[in-house]
Amino acid sequence: MRTVPDMPARSHTVALAVSGGDSMLEVAVAHDVFGMDRTGLADPWYDFVVCAPRSAQVGGWFRVSTPHGLDRLATADTVIVPWSHDVGQEPSTELVDAVRAAHEAGARIASICTGAFVLAAAGLLDGRRATTHWAHAELLARRHPRVDVDPDVLYVDHGDVLTSAGKAAGLDLCLHLVRNDHGGAVANALARRLVVAPHRPGGQAQFIPAPVPPSAGGGLGELLCWALERLDRPLTVTDMARAAGVSERTITRQFRVATGTTPLQWLLTQRVHRAQELLETSDLGVDQVAERTGLGTATTLRRHFHRVLGVPPDTYRRSFHGRSRPASEMSTPSVGGPG
Repeated sequence: MRTVPDMPARSHTVALAVSGGDSMLEVAVAHDVFGMDRTGLADPWYDFVVCAPRSAQVGGWFRVSTPHGLDRLATADTVIVPWSHDVGQEPSTELVDAVRAAHEAGARIASICTGAFVLAAAGLLDGRRATTHWAHAELLARRHPRVDVDPDVLYVDHGDVLTSAGKAAGLDLCLHLVRNDHGGAVANALARRLVVAPHRPGGQAQFIPAPVPPSAGGGLGELLCWALERLDRPLTVTDMARAAGVSERTITRQFRVATGTTPLQWLLTQRVHRAQELLETSDLGVDQVAERTGLGTATTLRRHFHRVLGVPPDTYRRSFHGRSRPASEMSTPSVGGPG
């Protein structure tokens, strides 16, 4: 099986599988992440191609004009499968066969929303945990009983096969792929250009009634900014509740609603991601990184870093050090800018 190539060695081809009736938003998300010229963030960036059968349409009215048929998927390094417009029917055999062939050739396959139905039909999700939009999770589980459907997460990453929930979660998944390929600092810089949260972990709940980004004015948004500026210091739920002027019970409830997790788990995740940036963009030792991120010791940093990212800090640094722009530029918050 062909392995995913080392990103700096040559361009990595991302193919979008358009079958007809696809969502305009999901197609646009994939294009904005992988198809725009982002060589200012990482060079080379991705080669992006759209693959579709003749006369395919997007959004029910926009006709796709591309020289690449679905057979082109088999030569791609990553294949993105957007939503299946009618989950009441089985996806087209042509699309299913093309996605299966791409996976057999070694491509990384990722679905957005009900694109998971295509991956399931291709047998790529058998015996695996997967997700899709919560409204269609029951149907996916019923139609494909060998798939372990989890309707409560944003995305699931098995390395060679990834699935995501609704449209916004598709953007989270695309940024996750960039983070895996180019490192956290590049992914964060791209997120700022797109004016979205830099990282939402895949295990976060799909249904969050009132998400509050760190850039939001007032309320929890100000508290998140306050905490991010103090990651190098010991912080407790009591500290955060006092800073917000509310009770610990209230701050815990607000975090659950806004981030899908607890205050301390959110803090830990932010510390690990700050450690990622420092490992990528500085020559600080692991002990110094642990101190600057509030994780205390190198032992503690290694334990949490490996648990969250699956690799130790030293291995991560060897993969991504020097491939990102300066840390000072990466950490500057933005409230706007070009997409």
